[in-house]
Amino acid sequence: MEYRSLGRTDLRVSAICLGTMTWGQQNTEAEGHRQMDFALDRGINFLDTAELYSIPPRAETSGATERIIGSWLKARGNRDKVVIASKVVGRTDMDWFRGGRSSRLVRAGIQHAIDGSLERLGTDYIDLYQLHWPDRTVTQWGSNPVRYKHPVPAADEVPIEETLDVLADLVAAGKIRHVGLSNESSWGTMRFVAAAEAGKGPRVVSIQNAYNLLNRTFEVNLAEVALREDVGLLAYSPLAQGYLSGKYQNGARPAGARSTLFNRGQRYETPGAHEAIDDYLAVARDFGLDPSQMALAFVTSRSFVTSNIIGATTMAQLEADIASIDVVITPEIEARLDAVHQLRGNPSP
Repeated sequence: MEYRSLGRTDLRVSAICLGTMTWGQQNTEAEGHRQMDFALDRGINFLDTAELYSIPPRAETSGATERIIGSWLKARGNRDKVVIASKVVGRTDMDWFRGGRSSRLVRAGIQHAIDGSLERLGTDYIDLYQLHWPDRTVTQWGSNPVRYKHPVPAADEVPIEETLDVLADLVAAGKIRHVGLSNESSWGTMRFVAAAEAGKGPRVVSIQNAYNLLNRTFEVNLAEVALREDVGLLAYSPLAQGYLSGKYQNGARPAGARSTLFNRGQRYETPGAHEAIDDYLAVARDFGLDPSQMALAFVTSRSFVTSNIIGATTMAQLEADIASIDVVITPEIEARLDAVHQLRGNPSP
């Protein structure tokens, strides 16, 4: 396993991170424990979770994933062997996070969230605490794929400096070590960096955004930010929710698969996505590669990526995904992938 620096911190995290959002719905507690045991044995020291998880978000399963990680930490006694990342939800209409109150990135909401996460995880601190999405109204989750339309700002938009002030107090209290962003824009990322450099809170060390062969929009502006400011990408959805494996091609819906169970794959069913996937599958076939491993290896190999967040519901998937660390994206393979990208673009931003 390869290890990379988390921003400008002294933490070294595995180039592959174990995503956990299926634990509590698709996966049982025992299965989650088995995945963590296997991943740790393969050199993965980085776990990503959120107060929102498991997915899809439901009041009755909110926090389930953190509880599963917590029971594993208690049973194994190995908190010092893993770097744990969690997230606080941003502004949302989901009303179960704050006892029926609205959820925003203000002091009371963040303090409520961190205390809940620490209790469920059974730990005194979280290594990386991420803002799951901005408090301000932004274009995200694959919406508006054709053209940009600026959202109307909320009248009570929470200033970035106000949120950072709360996070600074949590760092001082020892409840979190470092701060990260998620589903953020280049403008937002630089505003966080600038505020920290002006002494208004901790400096963000990472950004967790979607990045895969169907969605390389991170490369347009955010990649330069990531590299120049040491705010590395924690890439989520590297397999485009499994679509890059080819298992959903031609309308297939395998039993037990996420899109079969939850009908949540619309982000990767946009016009042109099917044709792009066919082309990427052909590249894998021509080079004798497993398409999932090729797609994962591409993400892991990018210079602006700190860690590639994989997720699996079966042990066979997990083993294959972790083995992608040994797949080399040669110049010949990269040229073919770039040729497809030139033709197909980003059908699923």
